This record gives sequence, C-alpha cells and structure tokens, in this order.
Amino acid sequence: MKKRVSLIEKIDKSKISSVHEVGQRAKRGISAFIKSMLADGKSQEAIISSIADGTAAQGIGHIGLSVYDPSGIACKNGCAFCCILSGEDGGIITEAEAKQVFSALNKLQNKPDGRDWNPSACAALDPKTLTCRSYETRPMICRSYISTDASACEKVAQGESGLGMGTLEPYHSYLASLEVSRSSLKGVKRVSTYSLAKLAANAVGGATLKEALKRSRHDTFELNKEIKRSNKDISRVS
Repeated sequence: MKKRVSLIEKIDKSKISSVHEVGQRAKRGISAFIKSMLADGKSQEAIISSIADGTAAQGIGHIGLSVYDPSGIACKNGCAFCCILSGEDGGIITEAEAKQVFSALNKLQNKPDGRDWNPSACAALDPKTLTCRSYETRPMICRSYISTDASACEKVAQGESGLGMGTLEPYHSYLASLEVSRSSLKGVKRVSTYSLAKLAANAVGGATLKEALKRSRHDTFELNKEIKRSNKDISRVS
C-alpha cells in the first residue's frame, strides 16, 4: 500500500529554482504556517486555500520586513517615482493581495488616478497628493522596494541609470514561497499570480472583482521569470 504523503512532506521535497538558502527559508516558513493553522484547528481545505491564494507567502514576507530598520531610507509621502511602473505588468502579486487592493480601490471607480499624473503610473496613486490610495493593503512588491536616494529614483523613472534602490530580502523569500506553494500543490489547487498594474487599473475602471482577476491573471511562466530576476539580484549582492 502506497504511503500517503503529507503536505509538509510535499513542501520539503518540492523542486524549485530559487536560490537554495532562500528556498529553504521559504519551505520552513510555509511548514510553520501549516503547523500554526493546524494548531488553530483549521481544516486541510482551509490550509490549502491559504497557501494557494498566497496568504502564506504574504505572511512570510511581512514577518521578514518587520525586522528591518527604516532609518536611512529616502522614501516618504509624495515621492512617487517608484509608482511609475515599468512595462505593462507593474509587478507580481498574489490572489490574496489582488483582492485586498481591489477592495481598497473599488470605491474609487471612475475617479482620477495616478495615470493622470504619469501615463505609466499605478492607478492606485492619488494624482494630486501622489500618495497611495491602497497603502494599508499594498502588496509585497511595494512594501519591499526601498531607496536611499530619491533623486536616483527620479532618474530611473525617466529611463536613466541610478543606484540606491531595490527590493529587500523578504521579497525574495516571498517569491520563493510562491514557487514552493505552486510546486507542492501541483495537481491539487492552482496557485495564480497577477499583474499589479492591470489589477489596479481594472479596480478603478469599473470592473467587477471577477473581471479584474481574470484580466490581470498571469500566465504560469511569469512567476518563473520573476524568480530568475530574483536569483540574479541575489547573486549580485552575494
């Protein structure tokens, strides 16, 4: 009789392409998440859903960010150059994050948004105050991106080169956690990622949540591409 493999065992054995140390940290984090939910009496179905929608990965990222010292960071209200998104995608987010951002922006449908300030800006941006209208529910890509030089951010937003900005380590653990989640739930439940730019634009543009999720959902390979970029970033600072 074939032994039934537990979810934690699947996570431990999952094959991923993330940098080994980061991947192992992600596996430990998701395993701890599962044990915590089991201790709270959550069902297997609820646990799987929370892993599949990115709640587990999001939590791992938030825990990592909670220990970072913000001193020396140039980021402040009204400095929105990082909200000018590169390309049409604007960053990778989970289903849980997509729903949170949609909920924050849904009430602002058909009102001026960041694209009135800059055509490539995130729709979540207030075009007058240049502050995020989804700040409390901003996703990991936004929370982990920091800069020590605002003038360099302005240069990068204009297509020039600049130094002093980038994503903190917890973002890499977050991505690895999504990769682990997808690998361990293969054949059980879909683990989707979404475009921040498209989700925000749909949220303020009058779409329903179902429509916004459908229009902003990534193809499977988008997470793989982001993992490759993450690995390169880590190798540069190693």
